[in-house]
Amino acid sequence: MLSHLFGLFFHPKQEWEAIRNENCTIGKCYCSYVFLLAAIPPVSGYFGTTMFGWEIGAREAIKLSSDSALIIAIAYYLVMLVGVFSMGFMIHWMGKTYGAEQPLPRCISLAAYVATPMFLVGIFELFPIIWLNFLVGLPALAYTVYLLYTGVPIMMQIPEEKGFLFSSAVLAVGLVALVCALAATAILWGSGFAPQFVD
Repeated sequence: MLSHLFGLFFHPKQEWEAIRNENCTIGKCYCSYVFLLAAIPPVSGYFGTTMFGWEIGAREAIKLSSDSALIIAIAYYLVMLVGVFSMGFMIHWMGKTYGAEQPLPRCISLAAYVATPMFLVGIFELFPIIWLNFLVGLPALAYTVYLLYTGVPIMMQIPEEKGFLFSSAVLAVGLVALVCALAATAILWGSGFAPQFVD
């Protein structure tokens, strides 16, 4: 399944058709793709925040303790695994509205492959420099949206007009989920679960 990774960047429409024709199971999708790629951001973030630290302006880098960074990395990884499944489930559920009832495994595959640019750009968390992460994160986010809009009509087997509306609805759900995750993080940090910093 990792071979699809390159196809999604060089010929996405043809690659979506290949992914659709595979009829991959949820277990295979996770074991051969999601578990591997979703580990890139938390592992990179762990080493980046413990070895180099966040650089904000001209101030000295801010590092996390190993224990604190490990807890955050594990939570980060679990949130991404649950997020892929949740988005796949929402795509499956919303499919009825758009006349695109497809099996749940196909919807989860769609969610997993759409997230590919965001998984890969996580390697830059090794260098926790805000301007650099922002600079590489925006194009990755834009390409994620592009993959969503090209993938939905093909994977869900609906016309492009319906696919545009469906993709917009999925994007809205994703943005709401992101805001909820950020709010939950702020609440947890305010409740005494804030990260521990080192000098």
